[in-house]
Amino acid sequence: MEIKKLYRSNTDRMVAGICGGLAEYFSIDSVLLRLIWLLVVIFSGIVPGVLVYIIAIFVIPLKPSVEPKPSENSDS
Repeated sequence: MEIKKLYRSNTDRMVAGICGGLAEYFSIDSVLLRLIWLLVVIFSGIVPGVLVYIIAIFVIPLKPSVEPKPSENSDS
């Protein structure tokens, strides 16, 4: 069994990839998660939701990008 890790998304991002990364982690649609986050921000008085998002930017690491390995038979 592989352990899932929470990362900010490199590809599914609007601002910092927080909602995209959470959507990947919980296997749900990122648009749905963004709408839920928007409702939480609005009904919490905006400041707490935005503050949590800013903290998450610094706490959740960016997903490591997979770089293709150079082939051994490349003509350089």
